[in-house]
Amino acid sequence: MTVRFAFEDCLLDDERRELTLRGQPVSIGPQVFDLLLYLVLHRDRVVGKDELLQVVWSGRIVSESTVASHINAVRKAIADTGSEQRLLRTVARKGFRFIGEIRDDDIAPVPALPDAHGSGVGALSAPMLPDRPSIAVLPFQNLSGDSGQDYFADGVVEDVITALSRVRWLFVIARNTSFAYKDHRVDPRTVGRELGVRYVLEGSVRRAGNKVRITGQLIDASTGTHLWAERFEGTLDDIFELQAEVAESVVGAISPQLERAEIERAKRKPTQSLDAYDYYLRGVANLHSGSRETIEEALRQFYRAIELDPEYGSAYGGAAWCHVWRKVNGWMIDRPAEVAEGVRLARLAVTWGRDDAVALTRGGHALGHLTRDLDGGIALLDRAVLLNPNFAPAWFLGGFLRIFHGESESAMALFSRAVRLSPLDPEMFRMQAGIALAHFFAGDFDAASIWAEKALSNLPSLLVAAVVAAASHALAGRARQAGLAVAHVRALDPSLSQSSLADWLPIHRPQDLARLTEGLRLAGLP
Repeated sequence: MTVRFAFEDCLLDDERRELTLRGQPVSIGPQVFDLLLYLVLHRDRVVGKDELLQVVWSGRIVSESTVASHINAVRKAIADTGSEQRLLRTVARKGFRFIGEIRDDDIAPVPALPDAHGSGVGALSAPMLPDRPSIAVLPFQNLSGDSGQDYFADGVVEDVITALSRVRWLFVIARNTSFAYKDHRVDPRTVGRELGVRYVLEGSVRRAGNKVRITGQLIDASTGTHLWAERFEGTLDDIFELQAEVAESVVGAISPQLERAEIERAKRKPTQSLDAYDYYLRGVANLHSGSRETIEEALRQFYRAIELDPEYGSAYGGAAWCHVWRKVNGWMIDRPAEVAEGVRLARLAVTWGRDDAVALTRGGHALGHLTRDLDGGIALLDRAVLLNPNFAPAWFLGGFLRIFHGESESAMALFSRAVRLSPLDPEMFRMQAGIALAHFFAGDFDAASIWAEKALSNLPSLLVAAVVAAASHALAGRARQAGLAVAHVRALDPSLSQSSLADWLPIHRPQDLARLTEGLRLAGLP
C-alpha cells in the first residue's frame, strides 16, 4: 500500500517520489520534493529553518536565498503563492508550516486511467484550468500515406513539447497524455475541456521524396478560434536537425502569440478581479509599447503584481527593466534614486527567479546596464538562454550587453538569432536599434543608419536609434541627414551632450565611446 497525500488538486506520492497537480506530473527537483514531503509529514507544527537545513541539506550551510528559493519552488509546484500562503505558511522568525487539509483518501491504490472514445482520456473528470497559460500539443497528422513516416511527425511533436516545457510561465501537458489522442480526430475544444488547457497546438506532416512540409496551428480551446498558423518546409538530408529546426521555429513563433492572447484575456477581466499574473501581463503589454506613458503605466502594474505576490521574480524583472528604459530614453527625474531602485528590483528578480528565464533576462540586463557590471549581466543572460533557448528577449538583450562590452560581431549573431526566433516580435524596434548599434561600433555606418531609421519608423521616440542615426550619417559624410537626426535627438532629450554620453550608456571600451562622441560632435550635438 502506497502512502499518498491528497490536498486541493495535488497528490504527493512518497513511494513513487511523484507530485501531480490536476492529474499531471509536476517536474520538481529532489530537494524541493524532500522539502515538501517533510513539511507535509510534520504539518502539525512549525518547522524551523535549522531543522530543514539538517534534513534536506544534510546539515550543509546554505544561504537564506537558497532556502527562500526552494520554499518558493514548493509553492509554485502546488499552485500556492507567497501572498496567498494558502497551503504553505511562513511564520515570521520561526519557520514554515504546511496548513493544507489532507483528505481521507491519502492512503489509496493508484487509479487506472479510464478508457473513453479510444483515447483513454475522455472519461476523466474535467480538470480546472491552471492559474497560468496552458497548452496541449497534439500528435501531428501524417499526410504522407506512409505509416513508416510517423516517427518523424512524432519526433517533431516531442521536440516541441520539450521546448515548450522550458517556458516556466507555461503549463504543458506531458507527452504521454497528448499522445493518447494519436490516430483520433478530436475537436480542440473537447481536448481543452478534457485536459484542462486553454490552448491546443495541432498540425500535420506531408513528405514528398526528400522534401517535407509541416503545418502547425494554435487554437484557443475555449472558443475554437485559430490564433496562429504557419507552414515550414525542409529536406530530409539531416532528419534530426530538421526536427530541431521545426521545433525551434514553432516554439519561437507561438510563444509571443500565447503571450499576446494572455494579455488580451487579462485586458478583458474587470479590474476588481485581477490577480498578480493579470497585472504582470498588463505590465508586459505596456512594456512592449515603449512610450513614456506606457512605461510609467507598466511600472505601476509591475509594482501591483509584486504587492500581490512578493516572490514574483518576473514582475521584479519587468519593473527593473522599466527603469532601464527610462534611463536610456532620458526620462529619469532623479537619476541616482531611480537607478538605485532599478538595481534593487533587478537583484530581487534574479534572486526569486533564479530558474526563470524571463526574470533572469530582464533582471540580468538591468543589472548589467545600471551597475555597469557587463560580465555579471552577460552571465545571467547566458543562464536565461540555457533555461529557455527559444526566448527571444534573452538573445537580443544579451546582444546589447555584448555591444557595450565591445563584442559587436558576437552581438550581431545574437540579434540574428532573436529575429529568427520571433520575426513578428512586439519588441522588434529594440532589436533593430541593437543591430544598428552593433553595425555602428563595427564601423559600418551605412548599415547602422539604415537599421536606426527602421527602428525610428516603428518608435519615433527611441533615443538610442536617433543617436545612432545622427552619428552614422555624420561619420559617413551625410551632413544634412546628420543635422536632421541630431535635431531629433535634442528634441527627445535636451540634456544629452557629448560629455554625458559616458553616463548615458555603459560603454566599456574607450575607442567605442570616442567614436560615438566624434560622430555626434560632427552631427552638431553640444
